[in-house]
Amino acid sequence: MAIIFDGQDQRHTAARTTSGEAGSLVKDTDAARFVADVIDASFHAPVLVDFWAPWCEPCKTLGPLLEKLVHQAKGAVRMVKVNIDQNRALAAQFRIQSVPAVYAFRDGRPVDGFVGALPESQIKAFIKRLSGAENPLEMALEEAKSLAEAGDVESALALYQQILAQDPSCSAAAAGIVTGCLALGSVMEARAFLEQVPDSMLSSPDMRAAQTRLELAEEACRGEGAVHDLESRVAASPGDHQARYDLAMAYVAADRRQDAANALLDIIRMDRSWNDEQARHQLLKLFEAFGHADPVTVQARRQLSSLLFS
Repeated sequence: MAIIFDGQDQRHTAARTTSGEAGSLVKDTDAARFVADVIDASFHAPVLVDFWAPWCEPCKTLGPLLEKLVHQAKGAVRMVKVNIDQNRALAAQFRIQSVPAVYAFRDGRPVDGFVGALPESQIKAFIKRLSGAENPLEMALEEAKSLAEAGDVESALALYQQILAQDPSCSAAAAGIVTGCLALGSVMEARAFLEQVPDSMLSSPDMRAAQTRLELAEEACRGEGAVHDLESRVAASPGDHQARYDLAMAYVAADRRQDAANALLDIIRMDRSWNDEQARHQLLKLFEAFGHADPVTVQARRQLSSLLFS
């Protein structure tokens, strides 16, 4: 199994798509073409009208995000951009007082809208509400996640690869590939793939969690001995914090999350300053890797707070 992030080729593919058949999903307009581009077009699919200006900093964030989500919607909605500096009469007609401002048209009339740069999650919900359709990319990500949870990791990886080919900036798909490799025990392959991921994607919550899982897996691989041997060492010498720490990492490798958290909590309970608070720092990494809503994280975080602030 060879997982390759071919970002350059994928970006070229995306560029060809934008300039080709999917290019009509996003266009610029003016007063002369507004009726055709927005009013008439909205009888076929909802149209988002993005009123923007070159000097508007939030517009520089919202515009590209809108374009990305419109393309992901695969024709369920369209987008038209209006530069208010070049179309003052049109902006006055719609009483645009600040930008960015977005109007949503359906069946020839405005039906919804918002002002300002909203978070991506809210814009996704806005588009879903407007179109009444699921985002195909989101649906594919959900399917890949379900496959992985059902144990069909190979199929999940293949689907994540397809998603990444369609959208090279999809950090959730890249994170899914890292996590999938780890689930198959391919730690070195996960590392090799991660090193190909562009830096611009590494700051997303999905990728940060995937990186943490990989770091934990790599550390677990360096652990001393199997779980049984380490448990025997800890039982014989409860004050051997290094052995208990190694045991926690062995539990991580065995996907025994609760046991791993408990072992680190035991170290903190006995000597929270051990090795420059290594147990606490590692426990925080576990929280990020497991997910902040994970039951093990919730319980262990409560226990950690009790230990630190009691």
